[in-house]
Amino acid sequence: QVQLVESGGGLVQVGGSLRLSCAASGRPISNYPMAWFRQTPGKEREFVAATRWRTYNTYLVDSVKGRFTMSRDNAKNTVYLQMNSLKPEDTAVYYCAAAAVDRVGRGPSDYDYWGQGTQVTVFS
Repeated sequence: QVQLVESGGGLVQVGGSLRLSCAASGRPISNYPMAWFRQTPGKEREFVAATRWRTYNTYLVDSVKGRFTMSRDNAKNTVYLQMNSLKPEDTAVYYCAAAAVDRVGRGPSDYDYWGQGTQVTVFS
């Protein structure tokens, strides 16, 4: 079992930055993909970014390319989502997810473990 705990959400003005963290515990998750999703009321959970532990490949949804960066600290078993140039449409609950198999997917069903989510609100 893997436990994921997100932190770092909050209120930020348009154009500002936030860094989300996701700390994993419970069992080693090396070699398994981790991802960030986001969700707004009434909409499906949307893929934002993913990375594999074994390689440094990172995948981003087109709408955040050039603004968001996903990184990791293997020693801390933690992944980060650095969000710059934030826009009102980035407002959502952001979820961290981990897969139990070594395959990077972009759908919620590709991931087996989820954090509780952290709210990001971008205001103008």
